[in-house]
Amino acid sequence: MPIEFDTSIPSSARIWNYWLGGKDHFRVDQAAGDAYLAIAPQVAVMARESRAYLVRAVRFLTAEQGVRQFLDIGTGLPTAQNTHEVAQAIAPDARIVYVDNDPQVLLHARTLLYSSREGVTEYIDSDVCEPEAILDAARQTLDFDKPVALLLMGILGHVRDYDEARDIVRRLTAALPEGSYLVHYDGIDEDADLQKAQQGYDDTGAAPYVLRSPMQLAAFYEGLDVLDPGIVSCPRWRPDPGSTAFHTDIYGGIACKR
Repeated sequence: MPIEFDTSIPSSARIWNYWLGGKDHFRVDQAAGDAYLAIAPQVAVMARESRAYLVRAVRFLTAEQGVRQFLDIGTGLPTAQNTHEVAQAIAPDARIVYVDNDPQVLLHARTLLYSSREGVTEYIDSDVCEPEAILDAARQTLDFDKPVALLLMGILGHVRDYDEARDIVRRLTAALPEGSYLVHYDGIDEDADLQKAQQGYDDTGAAPYVLRSPMQLAAFYEGLDVLDPGIVSCPRWRPDPGSTAFHTDIYGGIACKR
């Protein structure tokens, strides 16, 4: 059955793709993205730095912590250096499960997310607000008796109720074995222009996104052992040698379940 999606309403996945310099977006997404940029041009930097952070985080977990299983919820449209590409370049036997409920993401995932021969790359069509359904489906590919890296990259802001967002994280991490990791980032609410731009975006009819305080984001990690350097602006999380560690309004961190 052909996958249908509404091209008259902006999509957060397609706008993010536009800000990253991709080609998988429509005029409505470009218009929404440009309107956001006109008020808060730093969002393009935030998009690029969040992708760079994902790459560093996955590389760190694979190469330095020996993780071989990744559950990436809120995948977004495939672009350069996706989770499976970074992990399997280091460990070809790595197993990755992507989760999203955007029909265009599903279409691209079916055609673009190729695995290495030794590893596995699977895609689940599900919603972050249904953690048990995600976990049940992920168990078909991942071994929950071994460490799993749970990636929640920019997705919790789409859960409007803060208590619900925290509960989702608790339910997901409770199912993970000891030695697993939570990897996360989301936008923060300390810049007035960013908040204004976000409100304008929300008014387009696209899926709303909630900017939260650094303290609220830190609560997602409760009960877990947050690794150095903590929950920080993404460019400041273990920057590559020679790169500049600067501040931007997107915060992330990695925590281990002991």
